[in-house]
Parts: sequence; structure tokens; C-alpha cells
Amino acid sequence: MADVAAAAVKPAWPGDKRAIVNSPANITDPLVLFMPSGKRGRFPVGTPVLDAARQLGVYVESVCGGRATCGRCQIEVQEGNFAKHKITSSNEHISPKGAKEERYERVRGLPERRRLSCSAQILGDLVIDVPQDTVINAQTIRKDADTRVIARDSAIRMCYVEIEEPDMHKPLGDLDRLKIALMKDWGLKSLDFDFYLLPQVQGILRKGNWTATAAIHKDADSETARVIALWPGLKNEAYGLACDIGSTTIAMHLVSLLSGRVAASSGTSNPQIRFGEDLMSRVSYVMMNPDGREGMTVAVREAISGLVDKVCAEGNVQRGDILDSVFVGNPIMHHLFLGIDPTELGGAPFALAVSGAVRIKASDIGLKLNQGARLYMLPCIAGHVGADAAAVTLSEGPHRQDEMMLIVDVGTNAEIVLGNKTRVVAASSPTGPAFEGAEISGGQRAAPGAIERVRIDPDTLEPKYRVIGSELWSDEPGFLDSVQATGVTGICGSGIIEVVAEMYLAGIISEDGVVDGSLGARSPRVVANGRTFSYVLKEGEPKITITQTDVRAIQLAKAALYAGTKLLMEKQNADHVDRIHFAGAFGSFIDPKYAMVLGLIPDCDLDKVSAVGNAAGAGARMALLNRGYRREIEETVSRIEKIETALEPKFQEHFVYAMALPNKVDPFPKLSAAVKLPPRKTVSEDGIAGDATPRRRSREGHAARRGRE
Repeated sequence: MADVAAAAVKPAWPGDKRAIVNSPANITDPLVLFMPSGKRGRFPVGTPVLDAARQLGVYVESVCGGRATCGRCQIEVQEGNFAKHKITSSNEHISPKGAKEERYERVRGLPERRRLSCSAQILGDLVIDVPQDTVINAQTIRKDADTRVIARDSAIRMCYVEIEEPDMHKPLGDLDRLKIALMKDWGLKSLDFDFYLLPQVQGILRKGNWTATAAIHKDADSETARVIALWPGLKNEAYGLACDIGSTTIAMHLVSLLSGRVAASSGTSNPQIRFGEDLMSRVSYVMMNPDGREGMTVAVREAISGLVDKVCAEGNVQRGDILDSVFVGNPIMHHLFLGIDPTELGGAPFALAVSGAVRIKASDIGLKLNQGARLYMLPCIAGHVGADAAAVTLSEGPHRQDEMMLIVDVGTNAEIVLGNKTRVVAASSPTGPAFEGAEISGGQRAAPGAIERVRIDPDTLEPKYRVIGSELWSDEPGFLDSVQATGVTGICGSGIIEVVAEMYLAGIISEDGVVDGSLGARSPRVVANGRTFSYVLKEGEPKITITQTDVRAIQLAKAALYAGTKLLMEKQNADHVDRIHFAGAFGSFIDPKYAMVLGLIPDCDLDKVSAVGNAAGAGARMALLNRGYRREIEETVSRIEKIETALEPKFQEHFVYAMALPNKVDPFPKLSAAVKLPPRKTVSEDGIAGDATPRRRSREGHAARRGRE
């Protein structure tokens, strides 16, 4: 019976971890989707969730052999209608807690909503979240702060004063004498106080023996200065948060407002991934579930609160010492974080609820810092070009340059900014989650064990690769020992870009992205897969194969990005760009050469293509430490011209040309001078190679095709 169950969940083709054979025997088996990896499959009723995860290559920690004693295999069932995935998930679709699980919960305790995947069995369609706090080999969140020095002029000033003691002959209240001291010593002539401080003033002044330190908040010069916190005696610590809320990951920096030093940095996966991998699927979830907006708002705020705990522990800082915060994110993340329904962003005219900068108290959204702490969000540029793009613009400064600078932040929704000090234009392109491992048969997020670098020998078609967690290539001595702890589990975004580009350079795929099936005679790496062909990157378990569908997913993603860039170039009347900056954690690990071979970006000198890391986080730090940068980006955003790609008639034309590698019509002379591009060839959709002229298929070709069918 076990053999029958195993056969029922056999992948549809080697390496494919998304689709399961839809034979009459199992087409009605429950569909299970694991988040945040995005891997899915159909499994017979009664299959343990842990077994399903292992068969799909989803990493779920378990050290007790499924005896429900270690507690490391915890999962959560996400409830709701997930329209994109055609799944309605419910706790009723998983088995009730059994004796082993109840014993573990009674003895060790189990967090609310958590289940042990070794005991829980599949009864119906499920969306399963693998909590990242239970995963030792979790996704690598690579968003450390850069080392730039930022001139300090923050919205917070720490002002120490000595106050006159009460005098019966001068019947002034303690608060009024504090105001006089602040005016005398610091020139603060007009001051307001946060109301919560009024009942505390007398106790604070007496505890400090008539000395105190006031935290003064003043963002814009036109604003009235405001006392937002007060301590007895001398207080010489004040911190702020700079946070980039990405659709996939969240990065946070804890920064000293007095020195500018980054005290701690941390990152985590955005828990909203379980509601949808891309932005539009999250909007759809809100539209189809009455409590969808609230659920996603709570999820992201809880994740941010957890990051605050992490950076405070790492930096040895108390939450009460955090007085200011700057947040950035794309428009949908921006709205959900603020508790705003993003539905209007799901369709034209993509109306933002608020586009300008937001200034509120951190407590207004339940963020527990100092009671008087403030929160500032950078302005959004357009309906799908958000505060994160504004922060990247602030960080990289195309509006300060003579050169034509292209900034690309590659994510599920790519944001593109192009310009110089004369004119800046911006747009977004719906690249989808393919570059982050989703929708790719062997794809996964960046974590130890994921393939991140690939090279293919053009003569033998044999590959070699490197994985996260090891410095060795797969053909070097000691490689297997170096990856013993993690194994080779899949392929992440940078590896996906490189393997497709290398397949093109080696002639395995044509410029139109079709796998050349005739190469199967030269190499066992090229294998038939139904009516198409695939390339086997890694043998063994798990077997990692690049399918024709995978190549198409990458082509669609890169074509959307290039088409958006091409539109901006036309708006600028520019036939080239002088400099290209890749922003974001993913951009930091893209090899510029392979990005250009793929046609992800336009032709440019390779030495002028660079990764700028988490530029959105850097822009958030700049706005945190210097009020002048807030005014600069507010004014700059008001001048940036927004291009809506969905409304541009030439977008589709550019998109079609950009499906080719690197492009069907645009020349790449600078790339050609640096990289030997393969001669152009055509391959039919069923993998038959040829030249550019139509010709009659040979009998051998017909026979081969009939054999595959």
C-alpha cells in the first residue's frame, strides 16, 4: 500500500516539484501548497504533512524520526480562499490532534495555531506555512546596512537642562519652568508637549533633582517643536529604526540618532507570502476574503515587532530608547502596513489612498517603541512605484547626476527609475516571482543548499555549480563534504538567471528560448519531457531539472522588465544608458554579465553595471538621520514623471522583442565585445533545431517526435 501511495505522488517529470501527475487515480487528491517556498503537489488523504514536505523538497526540521518529541516540525495552516492557487484552505482539512501531539502540547507546549507536521495528516486542500523561527537552515536574508557616512540632522534632538526649583514667590508650574529652561539653553521658543507626559513631568523633574533630558521632535522647519519624551538627569542615548518592507523580505536597521552608527541589523521573510507570492495575488486575497486586509496587516506588523525585538537584543537597546522610525515599501506593502485597503491598486487607474509622506506616532499603528516615538514614511511615486523606489532614488541620486542612470529593483514587481539631473522618469513592470524561485520546478528562495552559481561547458554540456553555504564548485574536491549539512536542495534566483544564460551561451537553448532536443545525442543532460526537452542540472536526490516551462517563466519575467526599461528610454529620448544600478538583496547577487546575456537590462559597459545592495534601506537610513533628505525626496518625487506601462501602446511590442535572448531587435555591441554570443539558430517548439529558413522535417525528426508522443 505504501508503494501505491508513493507512486501516486510521483512528480510529473524529473525535477518538477510543483505539478503532480493528474491521472484519474489522483486528480482529486488534495492539493497542498507550502509557503514561503511556493512548492506544491497533490497527495492522498491521510498523508502526513511532513512526508508531503519531504517529497516536494520543502525543508521542515525534524530530528526525532516523526515520534512527535522534538517539536521542530511545526507548521501552521492558513485559512481562506487563495484564488491564485485555486485553493480553499481550512483547519478542517487537516486531521485533529492525536495522542502523540496532545502529549507534546501538554508537556512542552505548542504555540497557538501550530501543528506538528509529523502527526498531522492531509484531509483536504491546504496552504501550509513553515514558520521561519522553526527552521535552522532558513532563507538567507541578505540585507545588511552599507557603510556610508550620513550627515546628521535628525528630527530628534536630545536636550539636557537644569530647571529652577519651585518658588512660592514665582508661581510657575514645573512644566512652564521646563519650557523656560529649554528656551534659555537651546533656543526653543515655541514648544508643545505630548499629552501623555503631563502627568509625569513633576515626578521626572524631582527624580532628576531638577535636571532632565528632553527629546525634541521637529521634522520640518515650519513645524512647532514638540517634546515627545522626558528623562530625569542626563540621557545620552537615542535610537531610530530604518525599515524596508519588501514583498518577500523585510529588512530593519537599528541606528543611533546621536552618532549615526548602525547598532544592529536583521531581516525576515515577509509572512504575507502565505497569502500570495506576488502583489496582485495579495490584492485578490483582500478582495475575496472579508478579513483579508486585517490578516495581512496583522501579519506584517507582528513580523516587524519581532524584528524590533531582534535588533534590540543584538544592539543591547531598550525599546523605550527608540524615538523615531522610517519605513519604506512598495505601494501595496505601504498600504497594508498602514492598515489601508489596497483594492484600488488592483486595477486602473491604480489609485493610492495616500501618495505623500506620512507622519504619525508609532503607537498609532500599535508599534511599541517609546510612547512618544514618531514614524515617517517616504512618499510613493505612483500606483505601483512606491516609497521603496523613492528611497532607492534618494540613495543613488540619479537626480544629482549628469549621466543617464538606470536603477532597477528586481522583485515580484520590478521598479525602474531612469534619469539624470535634467529629468527623471519611473515605472514598474510585473516580473512575477520567477526570479525568486517561485514558478520554477526546482526553484526555491535563497537558503543554505540552494544553487546560486552555474557554469556549463559548451563542448560537453556538463554543468558545475556552487551552493549557498559552500565556497567550492561542485567539481572541486571536498564539495560533497562541504554541503553535507545542507545538501543541494534547489536553485535560487541568481542561479536561475545564470543557468538559463549559460544554456543559451552553450547552445542548449535558442535565442527564442527553446531547448534543442537534438543535443540529446551529444549529452544525457538533455532529456525528453513530453513534447519538449529539459536540461538536467543535478542528478541524484533531489534531481534538479530546468524544464522548457522554467525557461519560459524566466523569459516572461525578463521581457516585462526590459520592456518597461525600453519605454523609459524612449521617454528620455535615450538610445543608451551610462550606468546601471541593481538595487535590492536579489540584485546584490546578480552577475551583471549574465543579466545582460539574458536581456534583463540594456546594453552597457559591464564595468558600469553594479549592485548597490539594499538601497531602499540606505535611503530609509538617510531620511532617518537627516531631515534635509526628507525634504529632498519629497521635492524630487513631485518632479518624477510616472509612466504606466499598462497604458503604453508600445509596451507589448517591446515585450515580444524582449522574449528573445538577449533581444530580437536591439543590438548588444558592448556585451558582444565582452562575451562570445552563440550564432543564431531556431528551434521549433518541439525541440527540432534548424536555421532561420523554414524547411521540411526529416523522417528521422518525425520518427523521433512520434517516439516521444
